[in-house]
Amino acid sequence: MEFRDDELEHFATHGAAPVPVAGEQGHVEHDGAHIWYASFGVGPAVILLHGGLGHGGNWGYQVPALLEAGYQAVLIDSRGHGRSSRDEQPYRYDRMAGDVLAVMDRLQLERAALVGWSDGACIALILADKAPERVAGVFFFACNMDPGGTKETAAERGARPLLRAPPAGLCRAIADAGPVRTFRCRGYPDDEDPAELHRAGTLPALAYLSSFRRASMRSSSARPR
Repeated sequence: MEFRDDELEHFATHGAAPVPVAGEQGHVEHDGAHIWYASFGVGPAVILLHGGLGHGGNWGYQVPALLEAGYQAVLIDSRGHGRSSRDEQPYRYDRMAGDVLAVMDRLQLERAALVGWSDGACIALILADKAPERVAGVFFFACNMDPGGTKETAAERGARPLLRAPPAGLCRAIADAGPVRTFRCRGYPDDEDPAELHRAGTLPALAYLSSFRRASMRSSSARPR
């Protein structure tokens, strides 16, 4: 029987499963930080990018599944997270996308599919735009570039939103990274000319959209190549 933990009760008690022993791991120095990475198995590469305040160990269930399916799984701790360091430079998605490229270069990966969760999803989308020739496809979920999909509860209506729109500085930081396919920055009253980042995508992408217990899939390509 397939293991399911939709209510996250098992996760709350036991946490994520431990990741297997890596075939290769280490640090790569890039743009003022030492970025930790680990590689597992052989086959087409899939890079797993965690969310903010997370680390590569969050993917304990996904790595074995990828190995069983014949893929090479790659974990990265984002700068300032887990085993990766950072300097005084501010966090920027384009800078963190550059960290991923540095790991790909270290592992001699010409191309890889990306799986991104939350901040990792933003990094994956920006990397796909920055270097499309290096990205085979993107699976992204809980992406937070655009707060337009949030919904207030009845109790919160008229009080405070479930998720406030991020400051205009974040929109400008994302815009500085270049156009991001399928997303736009919006909702910044002090922006007279908001950055328009919406245009048609050209890379395979699979988005997981969820609202608490209900979820749906939207896909233009379901399997990384």
